[in-house]
Amino acid sequence: MSNEEIILTKEGLAQLEAELDDLKYVKRKELAARIKLAISYGDLKENSEYHSAKEDQAFMETRILTIERMLKKARIVDAKDMDLSVVNIGSVVVLNDIEFAEKIEYKIVGTEEADVNENKISYESPLGKELIGKKTGDIVEVNAPVGVIKYELLEIKI
Repeated sequence: MSNEEIILTKEGLAQLEAELDDLKYVKRKELAARIKLAISYGDLKENSEYHSAKEDQAFMETRILTIERMLKKARIVDAKDMDLSVVNIGSVVVLNDIEFAEKIEYKIVGTEEADVNENKISYESPLGKELIGKKTGDIVEVNAPVGVIKYELLEIKI
């Protein structure tokens, strides 16, 4: 992980803190119980339950360290401090796909929060890069594998 700051919205910060708490105070105990049970089965060399639990433990501890490092480097973007006249990290944008006349809404977030299933796109994504700094009414063009996609920025909100 680089030394660059991690940009998070307040919502993203809360999600990471909740995940960290769950991993440290719930999942660790569950894994300890799994390991203890697996050890009780005897011979650890051929004990698949033990090896599986230890592998899960390694992944979990790595995730805990990753989240802790991210939180140390986090810069929180607060929606209440935003200028709604231009798109910023934390903005919610309503776009019109010009070709298909479809409206779509995205929240612009930091890379660690991006989740296409929740319509959260990174400010570093091709569309996110094009949207930052744009105003309502602007046309945004994004190069995609299918060609150039044009959007009209209809609304900026929190």
